[in-house]
Amino acid sequence: MLEVKNLKKNYGKVLAADEVSFEINDNEICILLGPNGAGKSTVIKCTAGLLRYTGNITINNHPNKTNEAKKLFSYVPETPSLYDALTIKEHLEFIAKAYRIKDYEKDVENLLERFDLADKTDKLGKELSKGMQQKVSICCGVLTKPSVILFDEPMMGLDPKAIKELKILFLELKDQGCSVLISTHIIDSIKDIWDRVLIMNKGKIVSNIIRSEVADENEVEERFFAVTGGTE
Repeated sequence: MLEVKNLKKNYGKVLAADEVSFEINDNEICILLGPNGAGKSTVIKCTAGLLRYTGNITINNHPNKTNEAKKLFSYVPETPSLYDALTIKEHLEFIAKAYRIKDYEKDVENLLERFDLADKTDKLGKELSKGMQQKVSICCGVLTKPSVILFDEPMMGLDPKAIKELKILFLELKDQGCSVLISTHIIDSIKDIWDRVLIMNKGKIVSNIIRSEVADENEVEERFFAVTGGTE
């Protein structure tokens, strides 16, 4: 479970996150939806412990910056950050050893196969396209089998086949009991996979939509344009 309470983050005079509060349960896919500049990435980065902020963020009741919390969550950034001199295979081996994962080889093999990287394992990080870097970043993020996982604009740069595979992966993570938070500004990209949508605008959560409480998925788009002024 992920809990964010009264999160506040300033960049100078700009209030990027203004008293943001929400919860994501186990077995739940939550979409943080909003136009560019709404504050979505700020919330994700604060949750991942990369920014200073005021408020409280916990991962399974552990403060997010503690070692206990860091063992339980993964973060897939919008812009992949790979090591230039490590191969694809070495990236995954590094993550497995850093998290002391045993018998990880089969999981690595499956991830590489489903994201069309199995024949590219010897390519260095600096040789990879943006899309391939994103695929490696996703594989590293899920290899640890986290309790909570954060995706910041994860579909940017991916080909249609990889996007389809990633959506399947989201649902698998949910079925495994994971709390999944996905940041995006593209409404169509999250159809059929969400349990909760948090619409964000100008640093605030302006709408909280729960799937079981709406009759039609189109209500997400209608409410989005109503509360953000019509900008996707």
